[in-house]
Amino acid sequence: MNELVGERLAIITNKAQTTRHRMLGIVNGDDYQIIFSDLPGIVKPGYKLHEKMMSFIELALKDADVFLYIQDINDKTVKNYDIYEFIKQTRIPVLFLLNKIDEADQAFVEERLNYYKEEFEHAKVIPVSALHKFNIDVVMDSILEALPESDPYFPKDSLTDKPLRFFVSEIIREKILQNYKKEIPYSCEVVIEEYNEDVDMDRIRANIIVSRESQKAIIIGKGGQKLKHVGIDSRKDIQNFVGKKVFLDLYVKVDKNWRDDDRKLKKYGYNI
Repeated sequence: MNELVGERLAIITNKAQTTRHRMLGIVNGDDYQIIFSDLPGIVKPGYKLHEKMMSFIELALKDADVFLYIQDINDKTVKNYDIYEFIKQTRIPVLFLLNKIDEADQAFVEERLNYYKEEFEHAKVIPVSALHKFNIDVVMDSILEALPESDPYFPKDSLTDKPLRFFVSEIIREKILQNYKKEIPYSCEVVIEEYNEDVDMDRIRANIIVSRESQKAIIIGKGGQKLKHVGIDSRKDIQNFVGKKVFLDLYVKVDKNWRDDDRKLKKYGYNI
């Protein structure tokens, strides 16, 4: 979505299940408005958090005028039969994007393209490389061809539906995903407690929420070094995002089993 919108809105890591919320990215042209809905990856729910994430997908599919499905060419996971069946049965236009083709040789790319074209007869299968911006223009043109005529839903200067605090919390969560292994990043939520904007500097206080006391100790690290490293990396990206200096204060708090509690999930923004 970042490449299609032209702005770095969604966080990027090499870990699965990076995206948790439904987020809109809005692209405005002279005679069009495209509203991209960036969704969580499809998972088999293990927590109520996962159930909420899958609810975002169900809601988005009901609203969509065009469905973009992105498949990494080297993805070794078992194909998702529910989504594959949806692609075959849906009446809305489908663009099947085969991504990261720069990581495979031409013969394998051709073999995969032919396979998906046969698998999804009614979908438009497009080879892309988001990293190298290959065929992004083809994707945009294909979207515009498929979109129905309508009045714009948002003002023409809109970029997203999310507030500044959301993107700041996501940047911090991205650094947690990048700096910790195994279950730790998936047990964390980031809450912006205070955000004070001054002319020359924004002052931010954020809480990193974990599920257990043992996770709190891991996040902080020996002598607080791990948490300090997350803070330094986060501050750099937040400063680039807001365009000025930032003072960032991070705290770690335990909220036991927050991923499996409807009331707590609603408090953290996972409400459908």
